[in-house]
Amino acid sequence: MITFEQKGNFDKTRQFLSTASKGLHLNDLSRFGEEGVKALRDSTPKDSGETASCWSYKIIKGKGTTTISWFNSNKVDGVPIAVILQYGHATKNGGWVTGRDYINPVMQPIFDKIASNAWKEVSKI
Repeated sequence: MITFEQKGNFDKTRQFLSTASKGLHLNDLSRFGEEGVKALRDSTPKDSGETASCWSYKIIKGKGTTTISWFNSNKVDGVPIAVILQYGHATKNGGWVTGRDYINPVMQPIFDKIASNAWKEVSKI
């Protein structure tokens, strides 16, 4: 015969799930938004400096979700310059300019901070 015994209760689990289901109150998202803009501005390859100065962010709160996005508004003939700097582009004479990964290395630490902040908030008991 096999028996199982359990002692204690699920109070901490219930509290965790209740907090998580109510959504996070990430009051520091504006701080992370500004931090991301600064990091992107500082890391953007500069010729004229126009692309570097065109970074912004937006926080959108929906039902049960919050999204933070970064944008660059510099376009030439409809082409987003930040994107072609990142991934590369063809030239008029058939050549290729190799992109430079300048976005991911500076944003990953910010994403990690946001995740850490969120985890601390949902694990408050």
